[in-house]
Amino acid sequence: AMATAATRVLRRPAAVFLNASRLNYDNCLDLSRISSLTNLTSNNVDSVADVEEIVSKVTESQAEIVITKEMEIPKSALAQFPPTVKLLCEAGTGYNNIPIALARERGITVCNIPTYSTESVAHMVITYIMNFSAAMFPQARMIYDGNQENFRVFQHPINEITGKTLGLIGGSGTIGTAVTDVALALGMQVVISSRRESLPAGHKYENHPKVVIHPLDEMLKMSDFVSINCPLNDETRKSIGRREIELMKPTAFLINTARGAIINEKELIECMKENVIAGAGLDTQEVEPPVPDSELWTLPNVFLTPHIGWRRLETRQRLVDMTADNIESYIQNKPTNVVN
Repeated sequence: AMATAATRVLRRPAAVFLNASRLNYDNCLDLSRISSLTNLTSNNVDSVADVEEIVSKVTESQAEIVITKEMEIPKSALAQFPPTVKLLCEAGTGYNNIPIALARERGITVCNIPTYSTESVAHMVITYIMNFSAAMFPQARMIYDGNQENFRVFQHPINEITGKTLGLIGGSGTIGTAVTDVALALGMQVVISSRRESLPAGHKYENHPKVVIHPLDEMLKMSDFVSINCPLNDETRKSIGRREIELMKPTAFLINTARGAIINEKELIECMKENVIAGAGLDTQEVEPPVPDSELWTLPNVFLTPHIGWRRLETRQRLVDMTADNIESYIQNKPTNVVN
């Protein structure tokens, strides 16, 4: 009897991945587990912006499960989802692009993948710190421009990382903790901004001699590098603007690997034009990609990457596998990582 229970075939609900190419843009990922768990329709595009198209893709596939990756699901689209839809899988961590309250009203479970890219994003922060400290970006740019002056008279301020202070916004979370792991190994001091006076009880770095807590303003004044690692919500949206940037040291660097809209981009651009701080490294921008005429592209002290924190090959495969885990749990009536 036990064998039959164990081998009992789970039902295979219909599923649609609305923007599969956002995740599998190089066709190097193995989606076979999701395909075996569900009757899967893959829509191989980076994003679907049109409400009608979103609704028709969901309706045509008769999907019970809708999978998206960092794609906006407007309320007007979700409102027209057929009643067959029961699960909305965000194949990522941030779910600010999904109207979760409306989903709850409609009886749709929303789940995400909380921790697939922790090390990858944390190492992205460290990559920016290392590049900034050795002025790698401007040096590379000079060589590409055919300018060899640096090899005769060196022109960039470069500094040791050891002994420098790294300030973290959202530093007590999973990714902030992984950034702290590496920063401490590099001999840095870590300052986590918080209104509370201590880290949550039981936190890995509670009472650590090189990890201190300060209010945001104090942290900004002390830090040589400031990294944003908090989620985007109503409280954090545009929370880092001119007032905050002007508190930073003129030699300091700002790094954002979280969500672009946490920074007030217009104010950041003005500050960078005035050289208020030494540089900014933005793996995320308010609009991704930034509009073609955005000044972010051309500012010599702003460095952009196309939201690659999660894009490393192994990170994306882990994301696919964990999405399959979420789907399997749902099919077994034990949904996991539910956010609504």
